[in-house]
Amino acid sequence: MRCLGILTAALFVLSAADGFAADAPKRLLLVTHSAGFIHDSVGVAEEVLKGIGPKHGFAVTCYRFTNDPDAIIKVKRKGADGKEEEVQTTALADYSRKFRERTGVAVEKENCGRINAGTLKNFDCVLFFTTGNPLNKDELKDLMNWVRDGGAFAGTHCGSDTLYNTPYGELVGGYFDGHPWHQKIRLKLEDPAHPAAKGFPNGSEITDEIYQFREPYSRDRLHIILSVDNSSIDINKNGVKRADKDFAVAWCQQFGKGRSFYTSLGHRKEVWKDPRFQDHLIGGLKWALGQAQGDATPSAMLKKIGAD
Repeated sequence: MRCLGILTAALFVLSAADGFAADAPKRLLLVTHSAGFIHDSVGVAEEVLKGIGPKHGFAVTCYRFTNDPDAIIKVKRKGADGKEEEVQTTALADYSRKFRERTGVAVEKENCGRINAGTLKNFDCVLFFTTGNPLNKDELKDLMNWVRDGGAFAGTHCGSDTLYNTPYGELVGGYFDGHPWHQKIRLKLEDPAHPAAKGFPNGSEITDEIYQFREPYSRDRLHIILSVDNSSIDINKNGVKRADKDFAVAWCQQFGKGRSFYTSLGHRKEVWKDPRFQDHLIGGLKWALGQAQGDATPSAMLKKIGAD
């Protein structure tokens, strides 16, 4: 009987350990390095995700700067006499000054990190809210291989205004090609069953900066979840480039063994604070992680199947 009791207790401990492992939070890396335009909402994005993340099962880490912080650079600044002069500084000090001016948030050494095969092992999902080139060629290769091998990638808003003329475009799904509208729009819900549809019933209105996209964007490759209801915008407005008037807002795709989700919403601070957007983003992240099921069949294929 004593042996049976010990065995029962051991099995209980193992079962409890398995339960704790199953409930372990997913490790989300938010990247807000903005080598191009710095959105004033990136600080709010970090604050919001760190606030809501735990209750949705996410442990959130943020890298605000992903280049070499100690690199010595020369920049031009105005001196006390108002004349422009060249000064020497570190890449981090220069970036932190610009970042603080736009967001009110500082960037210290502890907010920095490189994205490579070594660091990616520490995360389950990577979310880009970035501009410019946050990665070098080797780091991008590591990220793409990590996703192909089963990692989860997501992008918000200017995540598509990042790493032009690289294979990254295939990972995020398309490149930013202008924002003709910054206004209230209506959303067209193209896949009501998708986890990222949560928060935005068909016809929902939202005010934000609205993107249009260029290649590699294509419904032949991507599963569109949300798009713009064109009756709510001027489709002939100056700056509109898409002849097909196809203005997607959110999509997903299988990427090797991994998954990629993108939403163009998130320019405004108010959007990040909107519970509807939060539900939309969390749903997309959970889909990317495989925690929530949803279709990823390219939309053009679905249309063809429907026609047949």
